[in-house]
Amino acid sequence: MTVVSTSPDKENLTLTVVGEFNAPADRVWDIWQDPRKLEQWWGPPTWPATFTEFDFSEGGEAKYHMTGPEGEKAGGYWRFQVIEANRRIRFLDGFADQDGNPDEAMPAMVMEMTLDEGAGKTTMTTVTTFNSLEDLEQVLEMGMEEGIREAMGQIDALL
Repeated sequence: MTVVSTSPDKENLTLTVVGEFNAPADRVWDIWQDPRKLEQWWGPPTWPATFTEFDFSEGGEAKYHMTGPEGEKAGGYWRFQVIEANRRIRFLDGFADQDGNPDEAMPAMVMEMTLDEGAGKTTMTTVTTFNSLEDLEQVLEMGMEEGIREAMGQIDALL
């Protein structure tokens, strides 16, 4: 099973997603550092992602958009803050306009992904921290919890 749990925590303004994979940490890491592999899972199956920029370094930025079933596009960006190979990534995650610029009308959040390897499996935990309860509720209403579950459900096929 890929996704073990999703846990919104309105008191601590977080959304935690835990996945477990029958693969070593370096293989799970690779699906984060390779934009072509990210495109195969970073969006629900009906909203695949296309990364147009990808500077995977501390201080670097990624820009992408997801394309919906009717051809509509939803943009996003990441600003990498911490990268520890095969172990942890922390980045600012936000919505973007059609030119890839941050959409200030939408929430920005910080996502931290960690990998823990043991007993032939790797546990991937993502904790997304929001600036306010309103921001968390907004993205939950937009379907983020279900979307990330569906997106991460595609990872096993890549491993």
